[in-house]
Amino acid sequence: QVQLVESGGGLVQAGGSLRLSCAAPVNIFNINAMNWYRQAPGKERELVAGITSGGSTNYGDSVKGRFTISRDNAKNTVYLQMNSLKPEDTGVYYCNMVGRWFKAYDYWGQGTQVTVSS
Repeated sequence: QVQLVESGGGLVQAGGSLRLSCAAPVNIFNINAMNWYRQAPGKERELVAGITSGGSTNYGDSVKGRFTISRDNAKNTVYLQMNSLKPEDTGVYYCNMVGRWFKAYDYWGQGTQVTVSS
């Protein structure tokens, strides 16, 4: 099992920006999709953004126009640029990579805290 490594979380004022990064500590083959999820206190984990191996992206309705997901395939790294942050963006952000190499895999990071103050 591979645990992804996230970084870039922190405390920011409303309207500010943060950039999250997520890297795999080992080389991973055939990554189909890289995703960012978040979980706010007392709420279920929700998909924030995803990007396929071909570069197609999708976003949660609450972050469209403010967040941008990107990936560096050569580095097995995914990024989340978060602009115009709102207090409701507060939560633990998790990185996720899914694919298939001999068998299907579904890897997660330990999470990074993002706190947006009003």
